Amino acid sequence: MRLLEQGDDGELRLTERFPDDAVSKIPPYAILSHTWGDEEVLFKDLENGMEDGTARKTAGYAKIRFCGDQAWLDGLKYFWVDTCCIDKSDAVELQHALNSMFRWYRGAAKCYVYLSDVLTYSLDDKSSWEAAFKASKWFTRGWTLQELIAPTTVEFFCTEGKRLGDKNSLEQQIRDITGIPSEALRGGVLSDFSIDERMAWVRERNTTHKEDKAYCLLGIFDVHMPLLYGEGEAGAFARLRDKISKDFHHVADLRSADPRLEKERIEAAKGGLIVDAYHSTFKSLDLDRWRCLPESRTLWIRGDPGKGKTMLVCGIISELERAIIASGHCHNLAYFFCQATDLRLNSATAVLRGLIYLLVHRQPRLVSHLPDNTHPSNDATAWIVLSKVFNEILQNPALKMTYLVVDALDECVTDLPKLLDLVCTSSRRVKWLVSSRNQTKIEKKLRSGYGLIEFGLGLETNTEHESRDLDGYLDKKLSGLASFQHNNQLKDQVRDILRQKADGNMLWASLVLQELSKDEVESWHNLPIADDVPRGLNYLYERMLREIDRYRWDSDFCRRILSTATVAYRPLHLTEIGHLSGLPEQILESAENVRKIVAKCGSFLTVQDDQIYLVHQSAKDYLSTSSLLFPCGTGITHHDMFIRSLDLMSTILRRDMYGLKAPGFPIDKVQTPSSDPLAAIRYSCVFWVDHLRDSTSGESMVQHNIHYAIHTFLEQKYLYWLEALSLLQAMAEGVIAIRKLEAILVSLNH
Repeated sequence: MRLLEQGDDGELRLTERFPDDAVSKIPPYAILSHTWGDEEVLFKDLENGMEDGTARKTAGYAKIRFCGDQAWLDGLKYFWVDTCCIDKSDAVELQHALNSMFRWYRGAAKCYVYLSDVLTYSLDDKSSWEAAFKASKWFTRGWTLQELIAPTTVEFFCTEGKRLGDKNSLEQQIRDITGIPSEALRGGVLSDFSIDERMAWVRERNTTHKEDKAYCLLGIFDVHMPLLYGEGEAGAFARLRDKISKDFHHVADLRSADPRLEKERIEAAKGGLIVDAYHSTFKSLDLDRWRCLPESRTLWIRGDPGKGKTMLVCGIISELERAIIASGHCHNLAYFFCQATDLRLNSATAVLRGLIYLLVHRQPRLVSHLPDNTHPSNDATAWIVLSKVFNEILQNPALKMTYLVVDALDECVTDLPKLLDLVCTSSRRVKWLVSSRNQTKIEKKLRSGYGLIEFGLGLETNTEHESRDLDGYLDKKLSGLASFQHNNQLKDQVRDILRQKADGNMLWASLVLQELSKDEVESWHNLPIADDVPRGLNYLYERMLREIDRYRWDSDFCRRILSTATVAYRPLHLTEIGHLSGLPEQILESAENVRKIVAKCGSFLTVQDDQIYLVHQSAKDYLSTSSLLFPCGTGITHHDMFIRSLDLMSTILRRDMYGLKAPGFPIDKVQTPSSDPLAAIRYSCVFWVDHLRDSTSGESMVQHNIHYAIHTFLEQKYLYWLEALSLLQAMAEGVIAIRKLEAILVSLNH
């Protein structure tokens, strides 16, 4: 881009062009938004030094002067006006400018909207100009849509140069005129709005060229494509939708899970994010120091299990999102929640996928950095490919300072050293915030990096803050229970007991509160329960597990469910866990029956959207080694899940599961039937080989004639299994499973 500069002599001069890779060298500038008239000053007029004096007398020149003068008043030496800063005789430059316009408006320090059809008589009397403001032609033009949304600061002026207000003070009127949601006007992430919703924003607007009605949306969708005047409005929109669709599917293919949905799930599982519970900790964290000081690159939040690290991280992410949007540095935040209990979320490669996915989702133009194949055949190859992509993205000039948050580093089971190396060696334009348990290998690596700030939960120096946070959490939760609504004395008694026993452990407190909130708990039970509940997470877990025996007829079913959930490689749906646990047919008739059994499993499990999650990694750690649940170790449960998976797949798999009929049916057009025939075996299709691998010994496999069972399944159902993997979009996992199976069988034969 090139800018205008107003010299001391009052003359306007064009700067040299700034190349795209020199964003940091572009000085702060103002930008003009207006509707074109018949007397505009063009690039050639300025290039010729305004030799024709008549140009200085035009309305177009008056607008340029207005922009320059207003920029000077705001302390800006440079400004940009589309009529004269683009050489429209150069087709290449014009194409590039129209594709870059949104970015140029977003990068402006100030955007001045010059309303040529709005006069004002009194700024104090809004009625004297508000009707003309609402009827202004500026709101009906196509290109002004992105000029309204892109800049952080948009100020409106009448023809006399008087300021009417800005995008914030006039938000209600603008929203009524345009129908654009407040979140979009305030700088929210545009890709969070649906494609159809964003398309609707231009529906009532007009453009001189029909094709421009589609082209003016390029920045709204952050896509780049050639402009072909003459193709017509329908052709332009068809190409735009095709480009959006291709980019969308490419980005969607990247992720293993959406980190935003994981954040929502985690917060919902904990009863919502309670800011009061982390208010004191927020202050002691000194986030501003980490964010603002160049030498402070990495903030490490560490602490023992249950100290509230993950919920604190959720709160920090929400605070960062608000602060970044308020400062105008939008879209430069990505985060990931590691979970050892879920294979999709417990590897360094999964972390990279999640971070890249959010960065590209929020700035879709970064999709150009993605390789054609975002799912290489193995983790080693995937790491090499994705880490290269990741570093390229971080070097992109469009990403200024970038904040990356990774929760629970200790739950990154696969390739943690690679992830730690990445944290310690990334570009200095990156600020990392990570959390983990107190582990020596993590501590040693992070301290070898640059600019580390440590914040330890549960340490002596922070006890006061955490005590206040725990008090706030307990008060909020206890006040929400009906049995305490009219008995503050009882509430205070219970709170004091729980506070003393919790020892700052938020998870322990939340589990006890879940017990107090059960329907069968009467008000007179609260104090005895608080007195009786044991200190310490593991003692509490043991009590929860033993109490399952009180469900005389269902205790065995509960243990089956718990053992299955504990060894599963990802969270299971109700239908999946019912079958894999070997529950009787009478229970399997309804997912609600399975839900009732899950509800009796203490507070170890939570159900969200019919999917079952262990309440915390510490619960998995406890259950995995519990002799009460696994008296002979976990191998038998793995074996049972393998056998049941094989039986289920042998029974359910058949040709053309979704009735597509055509063998070449495009996978991206496949829609899952309302009654999904694969519902019970989605997990089994992907993970049956993993359970075989982690099953009992080779001798036991021979004893149970496993070779014959596998041979029979592959002989009769192999092609149907491959079809199911394709429908589940898990062919890459299927290839890996076949390789694992081959290695298992070879080792057994030796």
